Amino acid sequence: MNTHKSDVHTISPELPAMFDGMKLAAVATVLYIIVRCLNLKSPTAPPDLTYQDTALNRFLLKSCPQLTKEYIPPLLWGKSGHLQTALYGKLGRVYSPHPSGIRKYLPMQDGATATFDLFEPQGDHRTGGDITMVICPGIGNHSEKHYIRTFVDHAQKDGYRCAVLNHLGALPNIELTSPRMFTYGCTWEFASMVGYIKRTYPQTQLIAVGFSLGGNIVCKFLGENRMNQERVLCCVSVCQGYSALRAQETFLQWDQFRRFYNFLMADNMKKIILSHRHSLFGGSSVKVIDADLSRLYTATSLMQIDDNVMRKFHGHSSLKEYYEKESCVHYIHNVNVPLLLVNSADDPLVHGSLLTIPRTLAAKKSNVIFALTLHGGHLGFFEGAVLFPQPLTWMDKVIVGYANALCQWEKQKPPCQSGHLSENSCTEGKA
Repeated sequence: MNTHKSDVHTISPELPAMFDGMKLAAVATVLYIIVRCLNLKSPTAPPDLTYQDTALNRFLLKSCPQLTKEYIPPLLWGKSGHLQTALYGKLGRVYSPHPSGIRKYLPMQDGATATFDLFEPQGDHRTGGDITMVICPGIGNHSEKHYIRTFVDHAQKDGYRCAVLNHLGALPNIELTSPRMFTYGCTWEFASMVGYIKRTYPQTQLIAVGFSLGGNIVCKFLGENRMNQERVLCCVSVCQGYSALRAQETFLQWDQFRRFYNFLMADNMKKIILSHRHSLFGGSSVKVIDADLSRLYTATSLMQIDDNVMRKFHGHSSLKEYYEKESCVHYIHNVNVPLLLVNSADDPLVHGSLLTIPRTLAAKKSNVIFALTLHGGHLGFFEGAVLFPQPLTWMDKVIVGYANALCQWEKQKPPCQSGHLSENSCTEGKA
């Protein structure tokens, strides 16, 4: 008995030490996972810029400090592209303002009714000019989204009038008036809004702004027809993917959980389509309607929805044709106004291989600046010290900052210089 008790007393002090070691190992593992998942060791840096060394580009980079200074996201979570994207997707923005606008309705030739919201400036523009930002939101978005309201409020305070397109079918309280809704690259509604602004404000100059899918639409619109670039001072595109055909393969990959994001966006598109099922499918036979709805219900990716529903709105014979015709990659090289293309390296929706498109374009065309941030996710770009983000994001500041710089350049440039002219124009004029 004494021997047995002695053994017990000998072993028992070792057990707490062993459990303490397991606890330390578990804590260390959790901390390691947190550091890796939140990307805490990643440095902050200024955007990686691709551009040609021209007088205009030097002026823009000097006058828009956001493009050359470090972008510093919130310390604890801002270096995670997933959390930046999730916060944008769930909240849009924090402490979002409520700018007051007027909704406009524009009848289209095919019976559709485009809508956009018009916001007047809250003061004079710093150049004294009349400048209107024509804004195209991301997929399924509209003027009531928080990130749009935040940006519009910021632009208004700097003296810009803002016209924000509501994607056809995106507003829950606006019924469709034809069997068609917005698609990846249809520019009809955006063109109608721009035409209205030009007619209503004959003295105004335009700045085109596109977010995500909206970036594809504005760049495609400007490149489709040279006439579309008249009275346009510049264009800014943020977080677009440039080529749907190239992007479709990456959206099926689990890298960066892209397949999961694909599923979530497909689910959101299904809800929008089904909310307008009577307008979109009402003219078809019962058999066709049942077949289309059955394929829609079982779709788990945007590609399946695009193939079964979206491409048919414009009569495309295949998904490949739809993606080729609706991607701005085939038109963007025709854009000659100053063009700022912004992407984030940790955007979980835009694969890194797609960024060769804007990088190559900026290297070849003197009017293009491509800015790639290390962090920001998809339309996040939150700024802040440690935990809580600021209401205004780096994205909001850089768009308005770039626009202000371009407007200042246009005001003070010599008669022979312009963002639309080559640097040889002055020499040729003197000759």
